Amino acid sequence: MIANGEYHELKILRELPQGLYLGDGEGIEEEDDILLPNKYCPEHFAIGDELQVFVYRDSEDRKIATDLDPKILLNQFAFLEVTAVESVGAFMDWGMEKDLLVPFREQRMPMEEGRWYIVYMELDEETDRLYASNKIEKRLSNDDMELAEGDQVSVILYHETDLGYNVIVNHRHKALLYKNEIFRDVKIGDELDAYVKNIREDNKLDVGLRPSGYASTVEEDVKRILLKMRFRGGFLALNDKSAPELIYSELGMSKKAFKRAIGSLYKEKKIVLKDEGIQIKGEDL
Repeated sequence: MIANGEYHELKILRELPQGLYLGDGEGIEEEDDILLPNKYCPEHFAIGDELQVFVYRDSEDRKIATDLDPKILLNQFAFLEVTAVESVGAFMDWGMEKDLLVPFREQRMPMEEGRWYIVYMELDEETDRLYASNKIEKRLSNDDMELAEGDQVSVILYHETDLGYNVIVNHRHKALLYKNEIFRDVKIGDELDAYVKNIREDNKLDVGLRPSGYASTVEEDVKRILLKMRFRGGFLALNDKSAPELIYSELGMSKKAFKRAIGSLYKEKKIVLKDEGIQIKGEDL
């Protein structure tokens, strides 16, 4: 069966006035085939061609294919906007013509039109209809993690705490991103690349936005400083006496990281230290 809520590579089986019918070669009856309506059909095609399409149920509850790209996939999280609240629940814009329903029972608190929420998309096995849930915690588990310290992961920020942000890791796990690991402006719903910093005995995760280890971190900071200096004509009005807030606003890094990086650049004789800032040497401009 061609699953609802996923991308598929399907073969063009036949053409009818309403569009193209696609299949995966496993369907026995014609009713197993999926309609790609005319508005989504490619300009040029031949019977037997394979197309990558997304499959979902439209407003008439037909399982159809589309070349539109959804903002969320089955069993994944995304930050979406509520377009309407009606008697059955809230509806969210997920990039399809038919909005995605969040039933009232799946709302952590009543949703409001025009606001954005982190949601998880699931499939109702009985009705084969997609729906979303705002009850995030119960969809996350740190059991059976296949992660190690230093691994690069994808995270979504979903809740701010006194310590930092709770984040969703690889659409499966929960972790904490500490505030002292953040050197850029972030907000709820941001999707970022991060790195596993610590896996505690209770399987709780800590993540950071930069790789662990002195060498990799300094190298990244050095590249950022050189890029900024070249953009500014070779001079940057910052030095080890500059205020931390000014360094952060210019470079998105802490004063400690800045001092460490310019120390490395100075040792490599790539910059000249001046009272008013740092000057890149001519051959490195």
